[in-house]
Amino acid sequence: MAKLVLITGGAGFIGSHVTEELLRRGHRVRILDNLSVQVHGEGSEGPAYLNPAAELMRGDIRDPQALTRGLKGVDAVFHLGAAVGVGQSMYQVAKYVSVNNLGTAMLLEALSRCPVERLIVASSMSIYGEGLYRAPDGTLHECVSRSLTRLRAKRWELCARDGAPLTPVATPETKNPSTASIYALSKLDQERMCLMIGNAYNIPTVALRFFNVFGPYQALSNPYTGVLTNFAARLLNGNAPLIFEDGLQLRDFVSVYDVARACRLALDASEAPGRVFNIGSGQPHSIIEVALRVAAVLGRNDIRPQILRQYRAGDVRHCYADISLARKFLGFEPRVGLDEGIESMAEWLEGKLVEDRSAVATSELAARGLVI
Repeated sequence: MAKLVLITGGAGFIGSHVTEELLRRGHRVRILDNLSVQVHGEGSEGPAYLNPAAELMRGDIRDPQALTRGLKGVDAVFHLGAAVGVGQSMYQVAKYVSVNNLGTAMLLEALSRCPVERLIVASSMSIYGEGLYRAPDGTLHECVSRSLTRLRAKRWELCARDGAPLTPVATPETKNPSTASIYALSKLDQERMCLMIGNAYNIPTVALRFFNVFGPYQALSNPYTGVLTNFAARLLNGNAPLIFEDGLQLRDFVSVYDVARACRLALDASEAPGRVFNIGSGQPHSIIEVALRVAAVLGRNDIRPQILRQYRAGDVRHCYADISLARKFLGFEPRVGLDEGIESMAEWLEGKLVEDRSAVATSELAARGLVI
C-alpha cells in the first residue's frame, strides 16, 4: 500500500537515494531538510539531483513548526537528518549535540503527539568504536582500544592485554558500543532514543547502522565525510589522496544503492521493528586498496596515495559488518560490488568541478591537537 513518507535530511546523499527508491515503489515522499551550507553550498534551493516528484520543505528539525508541517498526514518517517563527520564532531561539539541529539528529541516529541506506522532511524557503524577481534587462542575481544603510547610509536594494530596480536572479524550487532567520537556518541543516542520512544508510544521502530556508504550525490564540498569521494576530489585536482596511519586499516564500503534498498526493506519487513541492523557489504577492504582502486577508475594511476603515518582522533583501526541479521529479517543482500560502485561514482563525477578541501580539514584537526 502506498504511503506518505517523511524523510528528514532527505535532500542529502543517502536521503536522495532513499527518495528515489520509495518513489519507484509508488510511495509519496516529503523531505524536511535545512539545506546545510557545508553539504549543499551557499544559497542552495535544493540539489539538482533531487527527484522533483518529492515535496521539499526547507526547515530545521529543531523547529517545532517545521516538524508539525512535515508530519502532517505522514504514515512513516525516515530519520536521516544529522550533522555528519567524525573529526569535525570533536571540535564542533555543541553543533553536533544540538543537531543530532536535540534534533532527534524534538522529532520524537512531535511523534509522541502524532504517531506513525513506522519510524526508521539512520544509525552508524561508528557506535562500535573498534570492531570485533579474535586472539590466537580463538577468544573474541570486543572491549579493546589503542593507547596513546602505542599510537605515538606508530604501532597501529591492536593486541590483547597479554600482548597477543588480535585479528579483526566481522562485527555483529551484539557487540557492545564503544564510542570514540562525539559523532558516534550522538548516533548511539539517536538510535536508543528512537527505539525507546518507539516502544513507549507503540511506534514500530527500526535502527539501521550504516557502514561506509559511497556513491553518486555524495557532498563534494564536505571533506569530513565520504572517504572515496575525498580521494576522488584529491585525484581530480591532481593531488595525492591523504591516508592516515599506514593505510592498512579495514573498512566496509557499501553502495548507496544497496543502502537505499535496505531502507525500503525496513519500511515493510514485519519482523524488523524493535531491532537494529548492520547495513554494509560484509566485505573488508583496506583504505590504501580503495584509494588505488579509485585512482585506477579515474585514470590517475600516476598519483600515489600519501601515507601520513598519523593518527586522527576518533578513528578506529578495523571494523566491518556482519550482515546476517539484515539478511534474515530484512531479506537484504548487497548487489553492488566495490569496483562497480566506484565506476558509478566516477561517471557521476565526470565533468564536475570538484573543490579539494581535504588538506584544509586535516590542518583544522592538527591545529586543535587532534592529529598525532
